[in-house]
Amino acid sequence: MKIVGVRRPHPHSGVEVAALTGPGDESVTVIASVEDFWADPAGWLSRPPAGPTLATASVERVPPVLPDARVFCIGLNYLKHAAEGSFRDQELPAYPSLFGRWPQSLTVDGAQVPVPANEAGLDWEGEVVAWVGETLVDASPEEALAAVVGYSAFNDLTSRKAQKLTSQWTLGKNGDKSGPLGPLVPAAEVGDLRQGLRLQTRVNGEIMQDDTTDQMVYTVGDTLSLVSHTLTLRPGDLLATGTPAGVGYSRTPPVLLQPGDTVEVEVEGLGVVRNTVVGNANRSTGTSANHHRQPEEAEADLAARL
Repeated sequence: MKIVGVRRPHPHSGVEVAALTGPGDESVTVIASVEDFWADPAGWLSRPPAGPTLATASVERVPPVLPDARVFCIGLNYLKHAAEGSFRDQELPAYPSLFGRWPQSLTVDGAQVPVPANEAGLDWEGEVVAWVGETLVDASPEEALAAVVGYSAFNDLTSRKAQKLTSQWTLGKNGDKSGPLGPLVPAAEVGDLRQGLRLQTRVNGEIMQDDTTDQMVYTVGDTLSLVSHTLTLRPGDLLATGTPAGVGYSRTPPVLLQPGDTVEVEVEGLGVVRNTVVGNANRSTGTSANHHRQPEEAEADLAARL
């Protein structure tokens, strides 16, 4: 079963959770509103969807994410990735480096992702996302892992210049539409990531990342347990588990995604997330003059304000 978010084409339509159905995922069968689904995700997934079946082409695909969900992300969770960047000469800490995304930065397979005006391009980071399905407070690693209701392929597309302006990564990790999510696949169909699911990222068909999830330093259960000892995790929260080696900025010379490029993240058992990169003019339909400035103008303006 593959679970997605949809919005029907009528005024005031809310987000609903649906299952992809039919040959080639040509249709979706509605399960529940996103609020009702995340009130009892395991219950909804334990029975066949009973809502209307609609043509996939007739609905808008959106992330099946609650507006107030928290998106926790692990940095430097594969040893080879840590070694290829600016942390190559440092010991990995005992605990994971965690940063956050806002749900508004998330998008879906097939969406166009814009390059911000002051960036030379976007960097790819193929990952797996774990979806929390139960409330977790002071959970053990075993309890936390058992509470994961599903997994998705994910691309943590990163604005490297913004990321490196400060010691915190938040700005570079929250670009518009920079977090494409694949469908949620129930955990029972996936199993434990420690079995080693193959993860591959391709740019215009060329393989850039190729690794397996058993190479993670910090496991899903351990990380969710750690978080739950400080704040309560709720159904619908997400954990992005980090990326393996092969990102673009560490290459010689660096390689970044440009408008017109296609980037794909494929995870064994979870499918492919495929997105096209577009220019900054596609970022917004707003009328502000700043929306369509040339990259060099935006960069000069940013430098003047720093």
